[in-house]
Amino acid sequence: GKKHDVTIARKVPLAPGSIVAMDRGYNDYKLFASWTENGIFFVTRLKENAGYEVVEERTVPKNRNILADQFIRFTGFYAQKNCPHTLRRVVVWDKEKQRQIVLLTNHLRFGSTTISAIYKDRWQIELFSRP
Repeated sequence: GKKHDVTIARKVPLAPGSIVAMDRGYNDYKLFASWTENGIFFVTRLKENAGYEVVEERTVPKNRNILADQFIRFTGFYAQKNCPHTLRRVVVWDKEKQRQIVLLTNHLRFGSTTISAIYKDRWQIELFSRP
């Protein structure tokens, strides 16, 4: 049978400094916390119904497709309990599909355009890593 990718993601050993780019099905707050505590970075889509508070508004680069760059904390009971860390919300304008994409990452240092590029390039990474 098919295993959900999150089940597999929990079992894959990753070195500190690794960057995991994944699609929306991966909202596993305990896994996000574990990766954050172990120096493993992730970039994924933020669930639309995720409750959060903005801790810090960051400067958005001019003439780019970045609409917002914020440090956030989850406010939902279980999300906050399972992942108490400050994370980052980056809102990107997808020109091709004329829509906003809201990204979640624990990488607080990379530029917002780099975060966007990591997410956008995940398909090439996935295709490249398939057996």
